[in-house]
Amino acid sequence: MTEVGDILWEPKDGGLSGPLGAYLRAEGHGLGVTSTAYDELYEASITKIGPFWRSIARFCRLAGDLGERELVGSLPDAVFFPDGFVNYAQEAYLRFQDPACIIRADESGMLERVEAHEFWRAVAQLAASLRTAGVEVGDRVAGYLPNIYEAVVGLFATASIGAVWSCTSPDFGVGAVVDRFRQIEPKVVLAVTEYRYGGRLIDRSTTLRAILDELPSVGTVIVAGSSTGMTSGPWRVVSFDEAIEGQQPLTFARVPFNHPLWVLYSSGTTGVPKAIIHSHGGIVLEHKKVLEIQNGITDGSTFFWFSSTGWMMWNFLMGGLLVGASIVLYDGSPGYPDLGQLWRLIDRAGIDFFGVSAPFLRSSQVGEVDPRLLIRGTSLRAIGSTGAPLTIDGFDWVYEHVPGSVQLISASGGTDVCTAFLGSSPMHPTRAGLIAARALGVAVAAFGESGTPVVGQMGELVITKPMPSMPIGFWNDEDRSRYHDAYFAQFPGVWRHGDWVTFYPDGSSIIYGRSDSTLNRGGVRMGTAEFYRVVEAIQGVRESLVIDTSALDRTGELILFLVLTPKATEDDVRQRVRTALREQLSPRHVPDRIFIVSDIPKTLNGKKLEVPIRRLFLGAKLAEVASSDSVANPQVLGEFEALARLASS
Repeated sequence: MTEVGDILWEPKDGGLSGPLGAYLRAEGHGLGVTSTAYDELYEASITKIGPFWRSIARFCRLAGDLGERELVGSLPDAVFFPDGFVNYAQEAYLRFQDPACIIRADESGMLERVEAHEFWRAVAQLAASLRTAGVEVGDRVAGYLPNIYEAVVGLFATASIGAVWSCTSPDFGVGAVVDRFRQIEPKVVLAVTEYRYGGRLIDRSTTLRAILDELPSVGTVIVAGSSTGMTSGPWRVVSFDEAIEGQQPLTFARVPFNHPLWVLYSSGTTGVPKAIIHSHGGIVLEHKKVLEIQNGITDGSTFFWFSSTGWMMWNFLMGGLLVGASIVLYDGSPGYPDLGQLWRLIDRAGIDFFGVSAPFLRSSQVGEVDPRLLIRGTSLRAIGSTGAPLTIDGFDWVYEHVPGSVQLISASGGTDVCTAFLGSSPMHPTRAGLIAARALGVAVAAFGESGTPVVGQMGELVITKPMPSMPIGFWNDEDRSRYHDAYFAQFPGVWRHGDWVTFYPDGSSIIYGRSDSTLNRGGVRMGTAEFYRVVEAIQGVRESLVIDTSALDRTGELILFLVLTPKATEDDVRQRVRTALREQLSPRHVPDRIFIVSDIPKTLNGKKLEVPIRRLFLGAKLAEVASSDSVANPQVLGEFEALARLASS
C-alpha cells in the first residue's frame, strides 16, 4: 500500500536539462547560488528579492523596462519596480510567434489550430474596434464568454491598449455577473448569446440583456457567434467578425509596471465578490517564472489546463503565450460525451503539460476511466492538479492508469495571486500525498497559534515577504482597508491565506483545506482535506462534504454528506465510513450524522461550500449563506436546507 512520501516518479539528469537548469547556469552565480540545489536557489529567491525578479526578467527575455528601483516598502504596501514600464500583450507577442498556435477544441470533437500570426492580426483589429468604441488606457472591457478563441483575443486586445480586462463564464446568472461587473463599470462587453455544455445548446440572450440593463456604463456590445435576440438598446451591437475586420497595425501601450491588467473575483457565495486587481508587470514576471522555470513550459510546449473563464486557471493558461507555448482551449463539459474526452485530447492536440483539477482526477477514478486505453502517443510529460488537495488514492490512480513516465504536479495557490505558492519543479520527484516544493520567490510558511513559523505541524499558510503578483488592491477600495482586512488583519505585515498547511524540513507540504472550515474535535484541529482523504478512498463513495458545528464555547456535531456511486448500498457505505474514520483518524472523528445526498454544492469554480453549509446548519437562512447565482449547482441547496431543518428538529 502506498504511504505518504513514497516516490512515484523521479527526474532524469537531476532535472537540470530544461529551463530551470539553464536559468541556474545563467543567473545562479549572480544570486550567490553556488550549487545546483533547489533549496539554495529558493533561499536566494526570498532573501534577494529584487535581484531575483530582475534575473527572471532577464532570463525570460522581458521587453519592458524595469527601471532602477526594484522593491519599495514592505507588506502590505510593498511596490515592485515603481519606475518600470511594460505591456502584458507585448510581452506575449515577442514570444508567441509561428509555429506556436492556439488550438481550439470542443465537445463535438472539433479541433482547429489558429496560427500565431492570424491571432495577432485579430488582436490588432479588435484593439482598433475597442478604441473606436471609446476605450482608452485604464477603461474596463468585460467578457461574458466561455473558454473560446474570442475570449483570448479579447484579453490581449484589451491589454494591448492598456485597458483592464475582466471576464465571467456564461453559466453565471444575472446577479453573479452584475455583482462583479457593476463594480468596475465596463465600457464594452464581449459576450455570447448561447453556449454548448453537456451536449445541450443553452440560450443566454435573455440573461445577457438582463445583465446589460443593469450596466449603464456599457456603450458597445461585441457578440461572438449568434446575435439572435440582441437588437440594439442603449448600447451598440457589433459582431465579433465585424470587430476583427480591417488592416490596422498592431500597437502596444507601455503602461507602468503596476498598472491594472485584469480584475478577478472572489467566489461571492456569501456577499458581493471582492474585485481583485492584478498588474501588468506582476503577472508577466510571475507567469514567466512559474510556467517556464518552475514547470518547464516554453517554446515548443503545448500547454492545456481545463478551466472556465471564471476561474483564475484560465488566466494562468493565457500565460502560456508569455513563454512561447501553444495553448489548448476546451469549450464544454469535461464529462461529455464521457469522462475520456479530455484524456483523448492529449493525443489529438499533442499536449505535453495537461492541467486539470483534483476533482476531475477523482471523477475519472470513480468513473473507471483508463487513460492507458485512450493515450497512445508520447507527448505527455506532466499532469498538473489543483483546485483541491489530491489524495494519496489520486496519486496512485494516476501512476496506475496514465502511461509513460509522467510527472504529477500537485499545486496550491489562489485567485488572490493568480498563481501557485506550492508546486514542484523539474528537479523534484513526485511523492505520494505531498506537494513537492515551495515556489521560487514565494516566502511561504506555516504559522502556529503564537504567530511564529512551525515545521512538521499544521499551521496557517502565510506569506511573509512580498511577491509581484500580489494584488495591487481591490476595486473601489481607495483606503485599502478591505484589502488589509482580507489578508493582513491577523498577522500584521504577513499575508494570511486562509489554508491549513504542514511543511516538512525538505520543503514539501500537505494542504488540509480552509482554516475557516476546520474540524475541531476534542481540541484536535484537522483540515477537511485530511478527512476527505479517508472518506473518498472508500469504495462506494463518489464525493463528500463534512462540517463541524462546534464553537469555542461548545462542542457541536460532526456532520458528513455523501454522494454514492450507482451500485453502492447506503448502510454498507455508512458502516465502511465509520470504521475507516475510527481506525485511520480517531473515534472522535466518526460523524454524528451521515446524510446521503444527490450532489455536493460547489462554487462556480468547483470549490465545496463548506463554510456556507456549516452556517446553514448553525441556523442561518439559506439566503444569508449562499447566492444561487454564485453556486454551480444551486438546485441542491434546497436539499441541504431541508436537511438542516431536520437536524435542528
